[in-house]
Amino acid sequence: MSTWASTPKHLIIIKKSLEIRTKCLSTADTGLAVCYHNMGGIHEIMGEYLKALEYYEKSLEIARRSLPTECLSLAVSYNDVGLVYHNVKEYSKALEYYERSLEIMKKCLPVHHPDLAGLYHNIGAVYKSMGEYSKAFEYYQKSLETREHILPANHPDLATSYNNIAGLYLSMNEYSKALEYYQKSLEIRRKSLPANHPALATSYNNIGFVYKSMEMYSKALDYFERALDTLRHSLPSDHPDIKETKEHIERVKNKLLLY
Repeated sequence: MSTWASTPKHLIIIKKSLEIRTKCLSTADTGLAVCYHNMGGIHEIMGEYLKALEYYEKSLEIARRSLPTECLSLAVSYNDVGLVYHNVKEYSKALEYYERSLEIMKKCLPVHHPDLAGLYHNIGAVYKSMGEYSKAFEYYQKSLETREHILPANHPDLATSYNNIAGLYLSMNEYSKALEYYQKSLEIRRKSLPANHPALATSYNNIGFVYKSMEMYSKALDYFERALDTLRHSLPSDHPDIKETKEHIERVKNKLLLY
């Protein structure tokens, strides 16, 4: 059963647990904070961001009162609140909470810890959403450098970092740099993932977008068709990703007819 399908059942269970804990535990008990945090996580998965914030903030309030100021659990809570604020497009609030998380993590973790790489990525993503590309690049690069230091050369997380930087270059209309990083991402995914993994289709689609933006429609068509072939082997025929890729192919074919 998928996470989405089972989420309402999980929500009911956690609500019952929360009712019991609120009756039996002190309002400063960390067990109650965990329960609030879990409730927030379920609502976030369901896309109910305001409810998620409500429970994450309750969890964070307890954690602030009961945990040391440099506890990693606090850093995780700040990060989770930041994620929700990013999702609701309150970017300054997202950055505020990410920076609080980063302050703790830098004190408690080694310089090249994977959690720091993830947090650098999150901060970069906010700056990208704000259109502040130089700041976004700074943090994406920090995330990449951290991952390069601790991960094997063909680790999928490195492919993700290269993909993020490529997307940033694409947003800046720097197509040759975007292609360079998308190709690096694709190379790793080809080596580390099954032949028909959906992430490969994502890479093919991304490269197709770059070629389309460069008006190199034959190249774009080639990569969109690779994406479609991969998706057909990994997803149901009525999946929206297949429909979307088919639409990309039709648009490019129409462009080719004009030349």
